[in-house]
Amino acid sequence: MAGADKRADFEDLLPVMANKLGGEGLIDELCNGFQLLMDKERGVITMESLKKNAAFLGLQDLSEDELVSMVKEGDLDRDGALNQMEFCVLMFRLSPELMQESRFWLEEALEEELKSYGF
Repeated sequence: MAGADKRADFEDLLPVMANKLGGEGLIDELCNGFQLLMDKERGVITMESLKKNAAFLGLQDLSEDELVSMVKEGDLDRDGALNQMEFCVLMFRLSPELMQESRFWLEEALEEELKSYGF
């Protein structure tokens, strides 16, 4: 299935981008991707804006069902659209390797915080 192949390619690229750009650079790039996909009037990614702008991110081969699933999976507040935070969270969730790295970074930050309090 073409859509599944595109997703696998995308998952493989996020960790590479994170290593190359660093955490802040990756977030900046995800925000740029959000800007490309969003409905300019509403400031969110709608199904219509996703279908219209998907080719900008190489997602033109995804079926409408795959796009609907993507929006549903990321739509945490159930308003039928993705805001910038929902989009960034979704991109991380679609990359298991980044999720694992994020967990490691969080654990490391918590350990440092606890050490600063003498624990």
